[in-house]
Amino acid sequence: MPVSGDRVTVHYTGTLDDGSEFDSSRDRDPLEFEVGAGQVISGFDQAVEALSVGESSTFRLEPGEAYGDMRDDLEFDVPLANAPDGLTVGDSVQLATGQPATVIAVSAQTVKIDANHPLAGQALTFAVELVSVVSEGNR
Repeated sequence: MPVSGDRVTVHYTGTLDDGSEFDSSRDRDPLEFEVGAGQVISGFDQAVEALSVGESSTFRLEPGEAYGDMRDDLEFDVPLANAPDGLTVGDSVQLATGQPATVIAVSAQTVKIDANHPLAGQALTFAVELVSVVSEGNR
């Protein structure tokens, strides 16, 4: 089983409560990350620590263990004059801070932006297979 500092590779498929798939590594290279380094959401990190190489597990993460709850303070209006021309609902934009956001409404005066992570407020289910572990002492 991996411990903090180990490099692991995993294949995974992530689904929402309605069964829709939001991401998968099955058609590409496995995901590689360092356990305990904050490179993946904390609940995912912790679940992988319980697996042995070749073992699979399915687990569900509540929003607090994944991308957090929706935050009203991350939705705000920008004057239309300060926004790029031609924005429509659903467009992705990048804030001045570099943070990605989504256009959720456009009026004659303002553009409403949502800077919550697209998966915020959602429980996530992952089917994960631990492919390999390289222990920190064996690198």
